[in-house]
Amino acid sequence: MQLILLGPPGAGKGTQATRIGEEFGIPPISTGDMFREAIKKKTPLGEEVAQYIQAGELVPDELVLGIVRDRLAQPDTAVGFLLDGFPRTLPQAVVLDQYLTEKGQKLTVVIDIEVDPEILVMRLSGRRICQECGAVYHILTKKEQQAGICDHCQGRLIQREDDYEATVRNRLTVYTNQTAPLIKYYRDAGLLLQIDGAQPISAVYQGIITGIRQRLGQ
Repeated sequence: MQLILLGPPGAGKGTQATRIGEEFGIPPISTGDMFREAIKKKTPLGEEVAQYIQAGELVPDELVLGIVRDRLAQPDTAVGFLLDGFPRTLPQAVVLDQYLTEKGQKLTVVIDIEVDPEILVMRLSGRRICQECGAVYHILTKKEQQAGICDHCQGRLIQREDDYEATVRNRLTVYTNQTAPLIKYYRDAGLLLQIDGAQPISAVYQGIITGIRQRLGQ
């Protein structure tokens, strides 16, 4: 089973990817997680990627493709995989198709989580992260007990640069412009499964699982 999970920043792809991976016994592969690890370790790739992410821009194809190919070549993907955050452009999708064809594989379903942009701005710009343990809070939906202090480790809460409202809006605009052709590409191929991401997490998950099983005839 080869799955792709699409959706704008803040759509909840990471949460859904983990649950989908557990449901079908396949590894969720997040380019965002791989990038953040490289940034944290301050590798040459990480430093280059950080410049694009902090500006709210998409990471160039050539940087993304190399890291994805390496990951898909690992043994745990033999049973399938769930790509979260890749592809994001039509050229990336074409290269992925070529890669899978060479391996004798093809995509099963492409899941597209859709959410109103204003909801996403609220979700992301209100997010606060603990500098020490990485716990996530929100100024409206998940407040800390003591202002600016993590409930778990008493670390300081910060707003990441890529969560500033202006940066969030730019990220969403870039995402929409870059991925519109991609959505059409997968719709025309009969692979697209669109899900309303404004629903509760459990409802989004059930919609995804039901849609996948229907495509598989289960």
